[in-house]
Parts: sequence; C-alpha cells; structure tokens
Amino acid sequence: MSDTPLSLLNRVFGYPAFRGEQAAIVDTLVAGGDALVLMPTGGGKSLCFQIPALLREGCAVVVSPLIALMQDQVAALKELGIAAEFLNSSLDGAAAMRVEREFVTGQLKLLYVAPERLLTPRFQSLLEQARVALFAIDEAHCVSQWGHDFRPEYLGLSALHERFPHVPRIALTATADTATRAEILARLDLGAARVFVASFDRSNIRYRISEKSEPRRQLLDFLGEHKGEAGIVYCSTRKKVEETADALKQTGFTALAYHGGMDNDTRRRHQEKFLREDGVVMVATLAFGMGIDKPDVRFVAHLDLPRSVEGYYQETGRAGRDGEPAEAWMAWGLQDVVTQRRFIDENDADDVHKRSAHGKLDALVGLCEAANCRRVALLNYFGEASQACGNCDVCL
Repeated sequence: MSDTPLSLLNRVFGYPAFRGEQAAIVDTLVAGGDALVLMPTGGGKSLCFQIPALLREGCAVVVSPLIALMQDQVAALKELGIAAEFLNSSLDGAAAMRVEREFVTGQLKLLYVAPERLLTPRFQSLLEQARVALFAIDEAHCVSQWGHDFRPEYLGLSALHERFPHVPRIALTATADTATRAEILARLDLGAARVFVASFDRSNIRYRISEKSEPRRQLLDFLGEHKGEAGIVYCSTRKKVEETADALKQTGFTALAYHGGMDNDTRRRHQEKFLREDGVVMVATLAFGMGIDKPDVRFVAHLDLPRSVEGYYQETGRAGRDGEPAEAWMAWGLQDVVTQRRFIDENDADDVHKRSAHGKLDALVGLCEAANCRRVALLNYFGEASQACGNCDVCL
C-alpha cells in the first residue's frame, strides 16, 4: 500500500493529525505547486516540506541560513530513520564529498544547505546530476531588503525557478507583514505560488510593556517571578549584554552572555548549556535566537526597544513553544527611540529604506503606547483581527 501524507504523519513523525493549513500545503507541494507559508514559530513549518519530500521522487533541497539549525533538524530526521544530511562549512572535505555522492546517487531524501553554497557552480552542477524533489527556502524573510534579517545571498535564490522550472518550491517564514510577503514573492520569483497565512496569535504568551525607570531593578523584579525558569533577555549592545549577565550572576541567576563579539567556541558552549540545562537565562544581542529550538523557554525580556514589530514578534515568539504559559516583558523609553532613529539615519541605506525603517520603528512605538489590548495591536499589524485577550498588562 502506498503512503499518504496522513499515514506518513502518523507512522514516521508520530502525530495523529495535521494542524491548520498543513494538509493543504503538503498537497500543494506533492502535486508540484509552489507555496509561500507564513506560520508562527512552533506551528509545524518543517513538516510542510518534510512530508512532501518523502512522497515525491528524488531528494528535497532545504535552504537554511544557520549551521546549528541544519544540524539539529538533520539529527532529528535521522532519529526517525529518514535519510537526511547537511552540507556546510563544519564538514571536512571527505565528509562533504561523501554527502555530495549520496545526493547525486539518490540515497538521500532531504539535504540541508546554506544559500551561499547552493549558488556555487559546484553545487549547481550537483543539482543538474541529482533528482530534486523540491526546494524549501526556510527563513524566507531573509530575502527582504527592508527586513531585520536581510541576507544578500538569498537574492540569488530566484535563479532556482529559472534553472529548474518544473521543481516545486516552498518558502517559509514565521514573520512577515504584507509588504514583506509581496517582496518575498517578487524576489524569489514565486508569482504563481499559493500563499498560506496561519494565525499569528501566540495565545499562550502574555505581553507586558513598561516604561523604563530603573531598568536593572525592573528586570530583576520581573525575573523574580520566573525563578528557576529558562528565558532570554535581549539587550541592544554587547557591553550591556556583558554587564547585565554579570549582574544577574551576582544575584543568583544562572546567566550566560551571547553576542557576535565572542569567539565561536564560547558562543557554541553557551548555546549548548542553554539548550541542554534547565533554568538558564541567556542575555543576548539579536545575534542569538534564529533557529534556537528550546520548547520550554518561559520568558523573553527586552531591556531595549527592538527595531520593528516583526523583530519584537519574532523574538518574543521564542517563548512558550511547548504551548505552556509564557511571558514577554519589555522596558522602553524615549531614549531608545532616539538611539534607534540615529542608527537608521547613520546607516548607509538609501532614503527609501530609511523611510521604511522609520515607519517600522513608529509602528513599534505605537504598540508600546497603545491604550488597547497588546495582542489586538500586535495582530492588527499583521492584518489579523482579534478580540481583547484579557491577559496582557493593558487588559489587566
């Protein structure tokens, strides 16, 4: 008996039923169609391409921007008995050649690869030799030049449609407003794609936003409600990350620092400790978070204003992926706004980009100053209507 999407979901992945739009997305890809999927963190995006990969002839090529994320996903797939591998800079020459050989000879069902490697002549040659089931482009908002995670190498991915017009493509992201959605469709040449938008509501997260008075004391008061729980504290500068982590250690928290100025070994060690142990507080810049899959993060705190509502949504969305109650707390002040405006104005971007960045910052300030429900204001930004939650600081 041949497998169906549902039988694979049950037998291989151990889930009883599809959620939301998952089944329709899987059917679209299996039938050879393209899709753009907007689904909040923890919504089950990966299954949307992993199941079609198992049902279609050939190997799915998954474009992912983060080495750690690739390795975690491949390890999880291998545990399920699925032939999956990754190609990235962590492999030595012999290991990379083995993976390439397995890809070309049809031994793999999923191959994870970084965008910059995918676009090399060597990998393009491998694609010509292999049978490709589908292309999955994860973290697709990285193609947006307006966005907070822009990666120039993503712009080259539109070439996939030109070179392989009959191979279905799926682009996935957890956060994109309507302008960013349009940009993803245009830049990835996904004009014919079906667009699936799941609800952006993370109903288990309680939102609290406070004006800054004594930020260090305010943070300690908040963390006092979450003793022994895992969480993330975001700061805008490396110096502030170090100082805040030290202060938390001195008050009895298991706190670690994480930012782009630290050496790779230290960052990896801190990330591993955060993922493996209970009750660790990670104090970090925005360098930390994309692709971090720790289900039991109970809180995300911002000591400084993020750059946009999308950034805030994505960062707070790292809490409560297990569906249990979680909390998002932020302290902000007018000095934050001044600092962010200066950052935008001193950037090398052109005037159009600067206007867009100022608009995104204004929308975030509007969220902070909102006199109505935080959840209503947040979802409204993404074009989704909702009722007052009765749970945020404004409602309570």
